[in-house]
This record gives sequence, C-alpha cells and structure tokens, in this order.
Amino acid sequence: MGNIVAIVGRPNVGKSTLFNRLTQTRRAIVNETAGTTRDRQYGKSEWSGHEFSVIDTGGWVNNSSDTFEQEIKRQVQLAINEADVILFLVDVQCGITDLDFEVAQLLKKTNKPVILVTNKSDTFEWQYQAAEFYKLGMGDPFLVSSINGLGTGDLLDKLVSFLKPQVEEDTEENLPRFAIVGRPNAGKSSLVNSFLDEERNIVTEIPGTTRDSIYTRFNKFGFDFYLVDTAGIRKKAKVEEDLEYYSIVRSIRAIENSDVCILMIDATRGLESQDLNIFSITQKNKKGIVVCVNKWDLIENKDPNSTKKLEAYIRERMSPFTDFPIIFISALTRQRIFKVLESAVKVYENKNKKISTARLNEYLLPLIQNFPPPALKGKYIKIKYVTQLPDTQVPTFIFFANLPQYIKEPYRRFLENKIRSQWNFTGTPIQLFFRKK
Repeated sequence: MGNIVAIVGRPNVGKSTLFNRLTQTRRAIVNETAGTTRDRQYGKSEWSGHEFSVIDTGGWVNNSSDTFEQEIKRQVQLAINEADVILFLVDVQCGITDLDFEVAQLLKKTNKPVILVTNKSDTFEWQYQAAEFYKLGMGDPFLVSSINGLGTGDLLDKLVSFLKPQVEEDTEENLPRFAIVGRPNAGKSSLVNSFLDEERNIVTEIPGTTRDSIYTRFNKFGFDFYLVDTAGIRKKAKVEEDLEYYSIVRSIRAIENSDVCILMIDATRGLESQDLNIFSITQKNKKGIVVCVNKWDLIENKDPNSTKKLEAYIRERMSPFTDFPIIFISALTRQRIFKVLESAVKVYENKNKKISTARLNEYLLPLIQNFPPPALKGKYIKIKYVTQLPDTQVPTFIFFANLPQYIKEPYRRFLENKIRSQWNFTGTPIQLFFRKK
C-alpha cells in the first residue's frame, strides 16, 4: 500500500514550491517524458528507501464560487480523510494569520500525524521568527525553505518516520490486478456490477489490510484476476460536489495497487481535464491502460466514422503515449464488456512480455545502422548492443552506446515506435535507457 502525504495551508505559503521540491528529487533520476506533466498536484517521492505519493491539496480544488475559508476547509478535510501524513505549511515571513489558526483548529481534530512546516525560512535568521508559531499548538515548527532546500532533509527524516510500513496485501501472487478508474458518474460501479452481476458467490472479497482498497477475486468465463476497488467509491459521498474531490485521491490508491487500469470516459461528456489527470497518474505509476468510452449507446446521430474520429481525438490528447486499446462500451446494456476484460488481460501479458537479446539485436541493430542517432558537435553516436532488463515493472530496454548522453528525445521515440511496431506492447508503457558500454 502506498503512503499518501498531503500538503495543506492557506494560499501563498508555498505549497506548490514545496511540492516541486519533494517530488523533483525523483524527477532528476527518472527522465520525465515530455508531455506528461499535465498535473502539478500529484507526484511520487522517495527518501532513504521510503517511497510515498505527495498531493498538493490546493491543486485539486477549482471551485471558485466558494469563499476562501470554505475552500481551505475542504482541502484540509480531504487531507484528514485521505492522507497518511499531513504537512501543515505556514509562511514564516508573514507570521501567523487568522486562517492559519483556523487550519490548526481543524487539524487538531485528527489523530493522523501532522508536521508544522514554517516555509520561506531562507536563512537561519528566521528561526527566531518561527518561535511565534508555537501559539498554534501544533508542536515544534520545522524550518524549511522550499526555494533553496534549506531544512528539507530534516523534514523528510521526520516525515518518513511516520510512514506506515509497506504491507503486502493478502492476495495470491501472479494474478493480475485490474483497477477501474475514472471520474465520478462515468459508470465505474455499473461496469463493476455488470462484471460481477448476480453471481456474487463466485466472487470472494478480500478486504485489504488497509481500509482503502478491496480486492475482489473474479474467476469465471475463463478469466481469473482481482478487481481493485477503492472502498470509498461504492458509498455515495454525503455531498455531491465533493465526489470529484475525493475520487481522484481514491483513484490514486486504486492505481498504485493495480497492474492494469481500466479508464472509463463518459461519452456524453467527452474528454475532460480530469480524465487526462487520471491518465497521467497511471503513466507516472507505470501501469498498463485500457480506455473505455462508456454510454456509447446514448450518443445520438452517430455515423460510421464517429468512433474513428473520437478515437483519434483521444489519442491525440493523451500523446505522446498513444499505443493503448480504446473500446466503446455500454456498461448498462453490457455491450462489449468482455472485450474490456480480454483487452486488460492482453495488456497485462504485454506488460510482462520478455524478448530475447538475440531477437532484439537482430531486428534493431540493422535499423539503427541505417538510421543512426544524429551526430552532435561533430561526434558520431554508435549504439552497439541492446537488451531487455529482467524483473522490471514495465518492459525496460537498455541500449549500450559510446555517447549515451547525446541521444535526444526524438530518437528515443523513434526507437520506441520501432519496438512497438515489431512486438505487441499495446497498453503498456515501455522504458528505454541509454548507457555507456
């Protein structure tokens, strides 16, 4: 189970800057593919061997009709309900404001660990100023500067001491785990129900060791896998408008616990930014993906080209990763729902596919010889050898070259496309690394 760390605080205390600081440590190691940075509110981070997800609650909220206070209350509530550790950010240069007091009042009601962080402590001089924050009654303030990184090491040491140890769920290994994700009302529950229908007895519920996700074993019609269900999605939230709000964080949990994500898009509403958000979270977590356009039966005056047009549009919006199945379904009339399962199983197989070194080199080396990477500063780049790494989360290929640092994004994409055109990796991300021979 992944740990979720939430950043809360009033506006302009530097939540996004701290978010960037916490998540970039990892970005530097993993090259971010161009185009996947759509969502600035969710990232993965790692510190001394602990991995966790960071959410900037301010980024999830865009309901501007609310007053400031209501808005912040919602963010704090979200963090209290969904996160494992909460970072309460204040601005040392401004001092305490009424809003800070209000946030502190709300946070005192939770029994989750809360760390008070006095941001913008750009030099050690600010530590005298920080003392006034003891008034909030939230314990010792941690001085940090998100801009220059001062104090973030100590903060992270404290943070990881609160993380729950990663518990392996009680599920049989080597069975695929599929998560159905998507915006509220896209038809996730209908799809789950039409998979499971009345024959509930075939389905065994395994409550996860944590309250957040339940694995449902699906074993019939020749399929055998777990459906990952986030416990909260079945219950209607008290307030309609907050559904949107919680559903993303719940989706994060479901995505992190799955192998393949089935992303539901509501045909009657088209592709919305939230769909792209969820899509890019699946990408950050390196999960397989099957896109389902639901409620296709409700679309009026379709012509034979409608599906082609919509399919092309979806791929264009989700680029650069475009090699995934798109299926038009109706969860209610159960149209093509088994096609969804077949595709998910296929994607799972693709994600675990291994290609022998001999076949890789036989196919790729002549290609590379005919279309070598463009020379840089008069230096010629030679790729001598390629192999697939064993035991990786997604298919990962290492290319050995004399000047790996000169190989640029367009050439990487060219090689990825060549690999995809030769072997079926539909639905799964693949990684290419270039190393010195």
